[in-house]
Amino acid sequence: MFKGVAQTITLAAVLACAGTGSAGGGVAVGDKAPEFTLSDPSGHQVSLSSSNGSIRVLEWVNPDCPFVQRHYAAGTMKKLAERYAADGGVWLAINSTSTMDAARSAAFRDSHQLPYPVLVDRDGSVGHLYGAETTPHMFVIDGSGTVVYEGAIDDDPRGSKASATNYVSAALGSLLTGKPVATPETKPYGCSVKHPKNP
Repeated sequence: MFKGVAQTITLAAVLACAGTGSAGGGVAVGDKAPEFTLSDPSGHQVSLSSSNGSIRVLEWVNPDCPFVQRHYAAGTMKKLAERYAADGGVWLAINSTSTMDAARSAAFRDSHQLPYPVLVDRDGSVGHLYGAETTPHMFVIDGSGTVVYEGAIDDDPRGSKASATNYVSAALGSLLTGKPVATPETKPYGCSVKHPKNP
């Protein structure tokens, strides 16, 4: 499986919650995506390698983050995942929030009726492996396992644009038409990932 109305984030929320994000980190565009195995809230083990050969999207998520809440109110991630469902890709949300247990991730998944799992990474091991800095922070991996995009979901951190450029959608469209990704990396925005060392 590729497998409301958006509210404008106030400047105060941006300043209070935004990570400093930079294009780059633990994993860079052109790198082979590191293998990992995480559990979903039901305890089912999900490995990146279980979907080898597919286009994959990794999305760092924190249900308490106003940026995440805005995108999920608008259906940004869910609509995009469903749009490319027929193309056989895989969407994986990863929650590296140290204070959030599996039950909270399950409640978030169920409340939005997500067609993809929310994987639990409370110790932050996978978040650190990939260099995830913000929620959201997006990574697109092609069928050969190479990272072809990393950064922001779009070019609209404050949610104020009438028409934002969705970088993940553009990257997926390029992959499916055999074209190079025009914008392979951007600066991620959102709340800082709440790793154990970064509460």
